[in-house]
Amino acid sequence: MTVESLIAARVRGMQPYSPIVPLDVLSKRLGLPPEQIVKLDANENPYGTSPRALEAVAASRELHIYPDPDQTALREALSAFVDVPKEHILCGAGGDEVIDLLARAFVEPGQIIVDLPPTFGMYKWEADILGAQYVSVPRRRDFSVDIDAVEGTVRTLEASGVPPKLLFVTNPNNPDGSITRRADLLRLLDLPVVVVVDEAYIDFSTQQSLAPLVPERDNLIVLRTFSKLAGMAGLRVGYGVFPLPVIKHLWKVKQPYTPNVAGTVMAIAAMQDREWLDRSVQALTAERQRMSDALRALEWLTPLPSETNFVLCRVGGGRDAKAVKQAIEKQGVLVRYFDKDGLRDCLRISVGKPEHTDALIAALRAA
Repeated sequence: MTVESLIAARVRGMQPYSPIVPLDVLSKRLGLPPEQIVKLDANENPYGTSPRALEAVAASRELHIYPDPDQTALREALSAFVDVPKEHILCGAGGDEVIDLLARAFVEPGQIIVDLPPTFGMYKWEADILGAQYVSVPRRRDFSVDIDAVEGTVRTLEASGVPPKLLFVTNPNNPDGSITRRADLLRLLDLPVVVVVDEAYIDFSTQQSLAPLVPERDNLIVLRTFSKLAGMAGLRVGYGVFPLPVIKHLWKVKQPYTPNVAGTVMAIAAMQDREWLDRSVQALTAERQRMSDALRALEWLTPLPSETNFVLCRVGGGRDAKAVKQAIEKQGVLVRYFDKDGLRDCLRISVGKPEHTDALIAALRAA
């Protein structure tokens, strides 16, 4: 016997999730000072956090006290922010914790999670952690959801006697930025499965959130985050809007003291600074268009339409996407490459400030 052999077999066989490396580590790896690195690989908000939020956390006198386990003040603020009664809202340490809560509450080993790749990798990771069956319904070449195929898959699984528990739909989708039509999302709600709509990027989209519909639909869950909109990726504050029959059970499996006090204080203050949030979104969506136009001017890149704070580009002209990523990284410009089916000829580029776009285009021309 070895100690490692005692670890669950499903964990020993897992592929690890690939997170983004922090700036200080990248600085040492590249041999460049942090101020010379253009970080466009993690969809972070380059405008940072609302000044009002920073003032609020600086003035807080409760950082030494455990957070409110009921998240009362945060949920009350969110209720007004998303127009849903607070009884339907539960918060966590980023959207990732809320996804983990959902998976643990719904799925037992051997049961089924349905996913629509290429998309956010956390759903597959959760299936692996839980020893669940992972059933994928691949998106089309243009990353749109094949609604007929999803319906057929769920119905077939149900008829086989092993109905799926959760169906994850990222909308807008990560990593390509496309949206799924509202009418198609509503079609999915007619299926015998819980539909989890991850709206991490909805604030950059023309589409309205489905959150207000949750109180009317027992099989709809909507996830949101402060990481993108409010520039709080480092604070880890996310939340979900849940049907009442679901949320009462999620409270049982949630750790009591998340989000932390600093994140809670800053999230509440950020929601009160709506003018700042709106300016940030406007700046990023305008720069998204400018960056897309500049990328399109390079004949070997094809930027795809996006309703997020990033743009996915197909790399052509005989170029290798991974090699391009590595070449511009040496110049201090970081973008995301995914070594996965449907994405190996692509680069995902976060929207930065205008000067970040200029540095990106210069690096690409030199690559």
